[in-house]
Amino acid sequence: MDIVFIKDLRVRGILGVHDWERQQPREILINVELFTDTRRAAESDDIADCVDYSQVAQKIRALTGSVGRFTVEALAEDIASLCLSQPRVRKVTVRVEKPGAVEGAGSVGVEIIRKVSV
Repeated sequence: MDIVFIKDLRVRGILGVHDWERQQPREILINVELFTDTRRAAESDDIADCVDYSQVAQKIRALTGSVGRFTVEALAEDIASLCLSQPRVRKVTVRVEKPGAVEGAGSVGVEIIRKVSV
């Protein structure tokens, strides 16, 4: 399988269990790898045959800005479901990070791998 990726997508949203984390949107860093077969898109050179990463990024941004999750695990699962609902995506790796959430660490977060159930 081939991979279409979105690297270091910076979005703002409510994410966290502490009261101070839920008062205003904070930066969240998201990375996704979308597993697909790109041969048809390469042959046709037509966006209709591609996984449209721009559209996926917009959907991730809208989702993250609206769900207000408590845990990175829940947000990662939401994003994975969104990605797997896209045509031609068979598997996804999602990494959600909270920069500055732990003193002394660049970021903390979770990475999950999900695939289309057969």
